[in-house]
Amino acid sequence: MECREERPADEQAPTPLERGLLHIWQSVGSCAQVCPERVFLSRPVLQTALGEHHGLLLTQGGLVYSFGELLWRDLSVPVSDPVLEASLLGRMVVRVAAGGFHCGALSEQGNVYVWGENTAGQCGLTERGIAANITVSEPCPLTVVDSDVVPPAAVRVVNLAFGREHSLALSAQNELWAWGSGCQLGLVTNTFPVWRPQKVEHLSGRHVIQVACGAYHSLALVRSLPPQNYNTQKPSEKRERGQSPHYTVTEKEEPFVVDGGHYCPLGVELTEVMTSETSPRRRGPRRRLQPGGRSAGSSPASVASEDGKSNTKQKNLPAGTKLEPDDPLTQTDGSPKSQPLPGCRSNKKSAFPDEMELQSLLQKLSCHSLEMHHTSGPGDTDSLSSYTSDDSCVSSTPSTDLLTSSYKEDFPIKSQSNNNSGLAVPYSSSPVCLEDVRLCLEAEEQALKGKKSSSLTNINQRGNTAANRRRSLPGTPTRGSPRRRRPCACKPSSAGRTQAAAPEEADDGLPSLDTEVWSWGRGSEGQLGHGDQLARLQPLCIKPLTGEEVIQVAAGSHHSLALTAHCQVYSWGSNMCGQLGHVNSPVTVPQQTKLSDGLRVWDVSAGQSHSLLLADGDCVQPVLLYCGQRQEPMSAQSERSNPNQRSCQRSPNRAESYTVRPTLLPFCMEMGYASSVCSGGQNCTVLVDQNVMGFISAIHEMASRERQFYCWLNSVRKLLLTPLRNRESSCPSLGEPCTHLFFSLCESFVRLSTLIGRHSTSLTYFQHDVQGRDVTSLPLLMQTEHFLDSYKEYCSSVGNFQVMGGFQSLRKLSLECLDSQQTVLAQLCVSDQSVGGDADLVSLLYRPLQQLHQYSRVLLKLAACYDVLTAEYQSLHQGFSQYESLSLSLLRRKKEAETTLLFWKTHSGKTTQEVLRLPQRRVVCESSNRSLTLQNAGRFSNHWFMLFNDVLVHTQGAIPSQSLFSTHHVYPLTCLWVKPVTEDSSSLYAIKITCPEESFTVVASTPQEKNKWLRSINQAVDQVLGGGGQGSSPGVMGMSRTASYTFTGEGRFKDAKYTGGWLAGRVHGRGTMKWPDGQMYSGNFKNGLEDGYGECIIPNKTLNKPDIYQGHWREGKIHGFGKYKYASGEVYEGCFSDGQRHGYGMLSSGKMAKKSSSVFIGHWVHDKKTGYGVYDDITRGEKYMGVWLDEQRHGSAVVVTQHGVYYEGTFRDNKMSGPGLLVSDDDTALHGEFSDDWTVNGKGVLSLANGDCLEGQFSGEWTAGLKVVGTYTKPVVDEPESKDRSSVLRLGQYVVPAGQRWVCVFDECWSRLGCDAPGRGERAAAWENIAVTITTARRHSPDLSKSQTKVLECLEFIPQHGEPVTTANYDNIRRYLIKACETPLHPLGWLVETLVTVYRMTYVGVGSNCRLLRQAVQEVQAYLTHFYCIVRFLFPGLPDDGGIIPDPPASPAGRHNSDTAEQASVMVVSCSSLLLPLLLPRLYPPLFTLYCLQEEREEAQYWERILRINKQPDQSLLNFLGVQEKFWPVWMSILGERKQIVSTSKDACFVSAVETLQQISTTFTPSDKLLVIQKTFEELTQEVKPLLHGDFLWCMDDLLPLFLYVVFRARIRNLGAEVNLIEDLMDPNVQHGELGMMFTTLKACYIQIQREPTT
Repeated sequence: MECREERPADEQAPTPLERGLLHIWQSVGSCAQVCPERVFLSRPVLQTALGEHHGLLLTQGGLVYSFGELLWRDLSVPVSDPVLEASLLGRMVVRVAAGGFHCGALSEQGNVYVWGENTAGQCGLTERGIAANITVSEPCPLTVVDSDVVPPAAVRVVNLAFGREHSLALSAQNELWAWGSGCQLGLVTNTFPVWRPQKVEHLSGRHVIQVACGAYHSLALVRSLPPQNYNTQKPSEKRERGQSPHYTVTEKEEPFVVDGGHYCPLGVELTEVMTSETSPRRRGPRRRLQPGGRSAGSSPASVASEDGKSNTKQKNLPAGTKLEPDDPLTQTDGSPKSQPLPGCRSNKKSAFPDEMELQSLLQKLSCHSLEMHHTSGPGDTDSLSSYTSDDSCVSSTPSTDLLTSSYKEDFPIKSQSNNNSGLAVPYSSSPVCLEDVRLCLEAEEQALKGKKSSSLTNINQRGNTAANRRRSLPGTPTRGSPRRRRPCACKPSSAGRTQAAAPEEADDGLPSLDTEVWSWGRGSEGQLGHGDQLARLQPLCIKPLTGEEVIQVAAGSHHSLALTAHCQVYSWGSNMCGQLGHVNSPVTVPQQTKLSDGLRVWDVSAGQSHSLLLADGDCVQPVLLYCGQRQEPMSAQSERSNPNQRSCQRSPNRAESYTVRPTLLPFCMEMGYASSVCSGGQNCTVLVDQNVMGFISAIHEMASRERQFYCWLNSVRKLLLTPLRNRESSCPSLGEPCTHLFFSLCESFVRLSTLIGRHSTSLTYFQHDVQGRDVTSLPLLMQTEHFLDSYKEYCSSVGNFQVMGGFQSLRKLSLECLDSQQTVLAQLCVSDQSVGGDADLVSLLYRPLQQLHQYSRVLLKLAACYDVLTAEYQSLHQGFSQYESLSLSLLRRKKEAETTLLFWKTHSGKTTQEVLRLPQRRVVCESSNRSLTLQNAGRFSNHWFMLFNDVLVHTQGAIPSQSLFSTHHVYPLTCLWVKPVTEDSSSLYAIKITCPEESFTVVASTPQEKNKWLRSINQAVDQVLGGGGQGSSPGVMGMSRTASYTFTGEGRFKDAKYTGGWLAGRVHGRGTMKWPDGQMYSGNFKNGLEDGYGECIIPNKTLNKPDIYQGHWREGKIHGFGKYKYASGEVYEGCFSDGQRHGYGMLSSGKMAKKSSSVFIGHWVHDKKTGYGVYDDITRGEKYMGVWLDEQRHGSAVVVTQHGVYYEGTFRDNKMSGPGLLVSDDDTALHGEFSDDWTVNGKGVLSLANGDCLEGQFSGEWTAGLKVVGTYTKPVVDEPESKDRSSVLRLGQYVVPAGQRWVCVFDECWSRLGCDAPGRGERAAAWENIAVTITTARRHSPDLSKSQTKVLECLEFIPQHGEPVTTANYDNIRRYLIKACETPLHPLGWLVETLVTVYRMTYVGVGSNCRLLRQAVQEVQAYLTHFYCIVRFLFPGLPDDGGIIPDPPASPAGRHNSDTAEQASVMVVSCSSLLLPLLLPRLYPPLFTLYCLQEEREEAQYWERILRINKQPDQSLLNFLGVQEKFWPVWMSILGERKQIVSTSKDACFVSAVETLQQISTTFTPSDKLLVIQKTFEELTQEVKPLLHGDFLWCMDDLLPLFLYVVFRARIRNLGAEVNLIEDLMDPNVQHGELGMMFTTLKACYIQIQREPTT
C-alpha cells in the first residue's frame, strides 16, 4: 500500500540538505531549453532508478519512493511529490531497480522484493503470488535459491537489474541469476516464462562485476581469467565458454567456423525459444481497469492499430514473430501517459499486413545507404519498447554515471545501454513473421556461400553485399539483461545501509582493471557489439574491449556504452539520434566516442535515445555532457496531444535534430558537485553534493587529478615507452646494462601506471558514494605502504637508468623511432611547467613523483575539514606527513642521481667505472681535493676516498683527476664502523674506520672536513642499515647491527659469506656463514667466532655427503652437548670438548659404509672411548658392559650374547684376559683364566647344571670345545655345598660397581648447572643457569605445545631453595621436581631422560638376561644416590638420605602422598621416596622383564597351582585353605541385589578385596604397590566386619588363610616378580612397619602357593 510522504510538522518545508540533492529533466529539447527540476525531499537521495514512465528513489534510512505512471496501481504520481512504498518500511533497502514496467528493491540482508507488471514472469513467482498474476501491486519477497547445493540454500543478492521482460540478480558470490522471458536471460532453456530465478550457467565460474540491461539485450562486466587459469580449464569448460574472451572467428583461417561454445542464435532453437517466449505475453496482456469498469489492454503487449486504437497482440502469430510490448507508458512522444487508455479488445488482430513489413525492410535498407554506413543495422523492432533497467541500477553502480541517451521517439527507455544506429526512415511497427525471417536467413546463407549465419565476425569483413543484406534483416528477437550497479556506487548511509556490492577488488583492496565485457540477447541494432546483428542466446565476450580496462558498462534501449579507466567511452548499437557520440561505421562494434580535448569521463548512463556523460573539465567541478536527440519530432508532439493513443511503432525513428558529439549542458555548473547520473526513457537525473567546508571539492580534486594523471601515464606508455621498448627488443642500441635497466624502468612504470589506474577507479567509486563512505577508507590511507613502495621502486628505476647514462642514448633512439610524434611528446612535457617546453625525457619520466605532493596537499585539505581530536583528522594528517616526507625524500634521490651522473662524467676513468659504476650506487662525497688522506701515508703516494651510498672506496695511485690508480679497496658500509679519534698533541683531525678484516685511520685537512666526513659516513651507514639517514650519535651509532659480508683475507673464514649480527667490526650474535665449498654454519657467534648453539654442514667430497653437526660451540670449536651426523652414516650424540668427543656420548654406527652395525654409549676422552660404556654389537649379537681405555676394552666388564651366554671378568687389550666367569643358558658355569675372547687357558672349575663339577686345567675356545685335565666330582646326596665352590660361582664379583657406572652422565648434569665437579659450584649460579636455559629454549622452540609452554614458563621462576625444608614446602619441592623431569630442556629433565636411555641401552635386547638382574637393581639404587646429591645441592635444606624433617606433617594424606613414614611427629625423607617415583615408571619395562626372567621357573609352578586350585567353588576353597567358617560370607551383592552364597558359588566371596589386589599389576613404584596391598587388607576387613559382631583384631592364623584365598582368586601373573621388585626397592623406612608386615603376608602367600602339592 503506497502512501504520500508524511513529514513531521517541523519538516513541512524542505530543509536545506548538503548531500544527495536530486535534479531531473527530460532529455528532449535543445540544451538551452532544458531546465532541470529540483526535487525536494526531507532526506538525502542515495539512488535513483528510472523506468520507461516511472522511477524509484532510495533515500537515506532505506526508504523507497515511487513516481510516474504506476500502472499496476492505476496511479500517476508527479516526481515533485513521490509516494512512499510503505510495505518496505523497516526492510532497510540498500538498492532499487526499475524495469520497463516493474520495480525491485534489495534489502541489507540480500533479500529481493519485486512488484509491477508480471506478464512475462519478470516479477517471478513471488512468495505471495501465483504464476497467473499479470501484475504485482505491492512489493513481494522473491527468494533466490541455489538448488545445486545440498541442502538447497538461499542466495544472498547484492545487486538487481531489470529489463522490460526479464530481471537479473547478482549474488554475493558474483554469480548471475535470471528470470522472466527472452533470450536476453542467457539461460539454457526454451521454456518461458522462467518464474523462478535460475543461474546463468554460461558465466558460472566467472567473476561478474556488473550487469546492465537494454531493452532486450544484456551486458556484463566480468573479471578476466588469468592465462594459466584458462589454460588449465577442463576441456568441457573451454568448450562451454567457447574461448570467446580471447579471439573472434575473424582471426581464424576459417572465418565462419564458429566454436561449439558459441550458441547458434538463429534456427530451430531460436524458433522454439521465441514461440514459448511470446506466449505469456499473448496469454496474459497487461490490463487496466477503466473508470467505467471496462478492462483496457494497456499491456506492453498491445499494439496500436491504424485508427489509433490500442489492440492486443494476436494469439495465433507464427512462431518466432517478434512481439513489441507497446505500453500506455510508451507513446511516440515519449511523455508519460497519465490518462487511462480506452478499452480495447484483447483478441483484435494486427492491422499490418506482410506487404507493409516488406516495405519497412526496404526502407531500412535505403536508410542505411543514406546514412553513409554509420547505421550498423535495422532498429530492433522491440527497441523502442525495450526497457533498459540500468537506470534502476544507477545508484547501485557507476552505471548511474554512464552516458545517458534517450530516444526522442516513443519510449523513455532506460538509460544505460542504448546504442541504435541512426536510420532516417521510421521502422514498421508490425510484427515480423517467422517466415520472413527464414527467407532472409536463406538469402544470408547464399550470400555467405553456405557458411553458418551465426558467425560472430564484423559485417565489414564479409563484403558489402552480405553486410547490406544483414542490415536489411528484420530484427531478430533478443532480450537484454539488467545491468549490475558498480559495487562502489552502492552507498551505505548513516542509517545503517551496508554496501550491497563492494567494488571488485583484488587482494590489495583496489579494483581490478583486467576486465572483459560480455553481451547477449537481441542484436538487431548491433547493440551486442559482435560485428553483426544476430541474436545471442548465451553470453559472449566482446573481444575488441578486452584489454581496454573497462570499468563500467551501460545499456540503453538499443545502444551500449563502456567506460574505461583512462576516461574513454566506447559506444555501439543504434545511432539514429546520435546517442553514440560519433558517426563512425560500423556501429556493430565498439567505437570510441568523440570527446573534446581536456574532458575525462568518469560516469555514464544511457537512455532511450540519448547518452549522458559525467566528466572532469578544466575545473574541479564536474560537467555534464549530452549526446542524442535534441528536439521533439512533430509526430511526438501530436501524439502527446492524444494521451490515450499508444505508440504503434516498435522501432526507433531517426530524430529530426540530434548531436553527433557530446556537448556541454550549461546548467550543470549551477548545480554543484555531481556525484552520479541516471537515465531512463526520456528522463535524466543527477545527484549533487554541496561543497561544505571544502570537503566535496577536495574529494573531487583528488579524483580528478588522479584520473588526469592516469591518462597522462597511459599516453606516455602508449606514445613513448611501448614503441621504444619494441624497438629496443628487436634491435638493441642502448648497450647491455642500459637495455636491461630500460626494460626494468618500463616494468616499474607499468606497475605504477596500473596502481594509479586502479586508484583512480577506486576514487571514482568513492565519489559516487561520498555520503556513505568513511574518509579513512581512502586507498591512500588504507594502502599507504603499497603506494610508497611503488613510487620508491619507480624513482629508483629512473635514477638507476639515469646514473648509467641511459637517457643520452634513449634520446637518440627516440629521435630515430618517434620522429613523427615528437610534437606529441613535446605536448606531454609542456604540461609540466618545470620543463618549459623542452621535450626532456628525464623531466618527463621524473614527473610522476610530483603526484606525491598532490596527495599530501589534498589530504591536508581533507584534514582541515575535521576537528584535530577526531580519528579522521589523525589518519589524514598522518597520511599527509607520509606522502610529503616521501616526496621530499624522492626529490633528494633525484638530485643524488643527477650528482652521481655528473661525477661519472667528470671522472671518466674506464677501469674505475667498469668496476665501481653500478646502477643503484650514488656518490655522497669524495676527496679528490686531498681533503682526506691516509694516516702515515708516503710522501709520493696519492690516496683518493670516495663515499658512495653503499660502499667506501679507497684508491691509491698517481693522478686522481684522471682516475689513474693502481689499486682500490671497497669497504661495504653495512660492515663499516667509524668513530673520531680524540685530538692529541699532534692536532691531527683523525677518523678511525673499522672493517671486519682491517682497521685504518684517515686524517682530514680541517676540522670542518672531519665533521663533514663523519656526518656523511654516519648518515650513509644509517641509511644503508634501514634508518632515516640522520646519522645520530656519531661513533656509537650502529655498533650492533645485522649485515652481510664476504671475507677475502686469509683464515678460517676466507671466501666465506656471512649474514647476521655484528658488534664493532666482529661477527656477534646470530648469523649464517657460508663457504664456497659448501660448508655452512648457522647459529650464534661471539667476538668473531662461533660460540653458543649452532648448526654446521661440512661437505665430505669422498663420500659425496656432508657431515652435519647440531649443538654447542665455544670460541670457534665444537664444545658442549650436540649431535654429529657423519657422512659415513654414523651418528654421535653427546658431549664435545675443543672439537673432540669428550664426556658422555652415544655413537651409532652407520649401515652404509660399514659391514657391521653397532651402538656405543658411555664415556669419551679426547675423541676415544675411555671409561665405563656399553657397546652393543648388533651384527654379532653381543653386548659389552664395562670399562674402556683408548678405544679398547680394558678392565672389568660383563658380556652377554643373544644365545644367553653370560660372561663377567677382566679385559686387556680389547680381549678377555685374566680370571672370569662364564655361564651358559643352561646354567653351566666355567670359572677360570681366559686368554682371549671366549678362550680358556689355565686353571678353572666347570660346574654343570645338575651339580656335577669338573676342576683342572682348561684350554680351548668355549664354542669349539675344551680340553680338560682335571678331576670330575659328583656331589654326594645331602652333602652341604662347599663354601669355596659357591663363592667361586657367585655372580657379580667382576662387574663394575654400580656407583662407578655412568659417572659421565651425572658429570654432564653438574656441568649444565655450572659446576666444575659434583657439588662444587655456586648454588645461585646454578639456578640462574637453569632459568637462562629454560628461557632460551622456549624462545627458540616456536613449535612447542601449549602444555609444554606452560611447564617451561613455570620452570623459569626460581623456587625458594635456601630456606630449611619443612613439611609445608616439601610438597613444593616434590612438585617442582616432577615438572623439571617432564622436559629435557631442564638439566634434571635431561638427566632423567639420559638415564632412561642408558638403562634401556644396557638391559633391553641382548641385555635382557636374567643374570643381569642384580646389576640392574643396583644401578637403579646408584641412580637414586647420585640424583639425590644433585637435588640436595639445589635444595640444601633437604636432610641426608633417611633423615627426618622435624616439623609436624600437614595431614596423614599428605604423608602418604609423600611416601614418608610416620614416626610420632617427624617425617622421614629418603632418596627412594622422593626420586623413585620420577625414575622407576620410565625404567619399569626393562627392569620388570628381568624380574620375570629371573622368576620364570617359579612363575610356571605358581601359575599351574593357581589354575588348578581356582577350579574349586568358594566354600570348598575356603575350607581347603582352613578359613574359619565365621569368616565365610553368606550373602553376595549382584547389581545391588543380595543373593545367598551356595556351595556351588564361585568368585563370589571377597570380590572387592580381590579386585583391589589385582591393581598391583598397574602400578610401578614399590610405594604404590604397597598402598595397593594396604587397601586390599582394608577391603578385606570391611567385608569381614559384618560377619563378626563388635571390634576384633586380626591374628595371623586367621588372616593368612583368608588373604591366601584373595591371592588365589586375584590370579595375578608374575606375582613372584612383583614381590621381588617390592622387596628390593622398597623404602627401608617402611620395612618394619605396618606396610612391611602386610608385604610379608603377601610374600608368605606366594611361597605357600608354590609349596602346594601338585596333586
